[in-house]
Amino acid sequence: MTLLTEHFTLEEMILSQTAAREGIDNKPNQDALIQLCRLCAMLEFVRVALKNKAMFISSGYRCPALNSAVGGSSSSQHMNGQAVDFICPDFGTPYEVCKAIMADSKIKFDQLIWEYEDWVHFSVPAIGVTPRMQALTINSSGTHNGIA
Repeated sequence: MTLLTEHFTLEEMILSQTAAREGIDNKPNQDALIQLCRLCAMLEFVRVALKNKAMFISSGYRCPALNSAVGGSSSSQHMNGQAVDFICPDFGTPYEVCKAIMADSKIKFDQLIWEYEDWVHFSVPAIGVTPRMQALTINSSGTHNGIA
C-alpha cells in the first residue's frame, strides 16, 4: 500500500472496475502523481471538516483511456490527478458533505459538485492557479450554480 497522505492511498486513487474489466493500465505519470499528492493533502482538510469520518472514493485519477471508457469530459480534472468523486455516509448525505466543505474556510477547492444527489466531485486547481471556488449541482435537469 502506497500512502499519499495519512488517510489516502495511491491504490484507492487509481482503483477502477472499468479499468480492470477493460484491461486499461490506470497508473499515473509523474505529473499526475504530484497532483494526486496535492489533491490528497487537501482531502485531509475535507476529512477534518467531515468529523474525520471515512471517505469512500469512487473515482480518482483516470488516464485518458479510462476517462474515455467511462464517458468523462475531455477536459476532466480526473485525468490530471486533480479530482475525486466520493461519498462519506457516516457523516451524511452528499448534499450535507458539500455544505460542510463549503463552510470550512481552509478548504480551497477548484470545483465542488453535488452530482445527481449520489456523490460529491471535489477538485483542486493546477499548481500556481487560483482556486475558482466553483460550487455546482448537476442533476437530471442540467447544471446549476451553487449547491441546492
